Amino acid sequence: MSTINILGIDIEKSTFHLVGHDSSGREVFRKKLSRTKLILFLANTERTTVAMESCGGSHWLARKCQGFGHKALLIPPQYVKPYVKTNKNDFIDADAIAEAATRPSMRFVSIKTESSQVISVIQRIRSSYLKDRTACMSRIGSILLEFGMSFPKSHDKMKAIFQWRIAEHGEPIPPLLLLELRDHHDYYLKLNQLILTQDKKLKDIVDHDERAQLLKTIPGVGNLTASRCLSDISNAADFKNGRHLAAWIGLVPRQFSTGGKPRLLGISKRGNKGLRELFIHGARAVLVRPKKAVAI
Repeated sequence: MSTINILGIDIEKSTFHLVGHDSSGREVFRKKLSRTKLILFLANTERTTVAMESCGGSHWLARKCQGFGHKALLIPPQYVKPYVKTNKNDFIDADAIAEAATRPSMRFVSIKTESSQVISVIQRIRSSYLKDRTACMSRIGSILLEFGMSFPKSHDKMKAIFQWRIAEHGEPIPPLLLLELRDHHDYYLKLNQLILTQDKKLKDIVDHDERAQLLKTIPGVGNLTASRCLSDISNAADFKNGRHLAAWIGLVPRQFSTGGKPRLLGISKRGNKGLRELFIHGARAVLVRPKKAVAI
């Protein structure tokens, strides 16, 4: 085991495929382990470099490796693909990860802290509530349309749907359908409360973080954007300057140059979609209403 210079791990839900390379790049180790046996293996292995793709569970495993004294490296999956040889299987993937990690020009992903991942969970749950609320409003609107009523797309109207029906629309609704609408409307109101709860959690995190307060001094940046930066940007030192960060988010022009002729297209839309969306919404708010813009 002392000959292993770098260990590539292909991560799955319950099993892990390991391939070890020596200092010259030759394969000297190959094994398939369960999650429990993997932890025992890493704890009893001499200190080495452990590489894996940046995917679900990789940040947790990387922190475990660091706790055992190993050097953990996370690689974006798209940078591993060119090193996959011939057919694809789990051991070939692990071998490609080990080889990609040895490249001098390889770009690695910074390991997220536990608190950053918790913020990501809060944001994902909030996003799921937003999607459920949109779907709930669409269902109520489609139900009413089946009975001859075109419901306006507005949260104010949705919150007072029954007053709207009586005041602005005289179409009768069957009693059983009215009960179904009431149940669905209660679900809509519950989702509103759940979203507000998630917003409060994010606000509390931002209020107690010095970096987030500094981010909020930027026009258009509010609790959502600041908390997203805390969760998604593991280490600001990974970026040489602001333009590099903008390129990582996908806000810089996409380049398609050839024959010495530079050609810049629209924004690349690469990288972090959620963070890019928040920055664009914040910029739009500042441009449209510079004096009354609401930070996002």
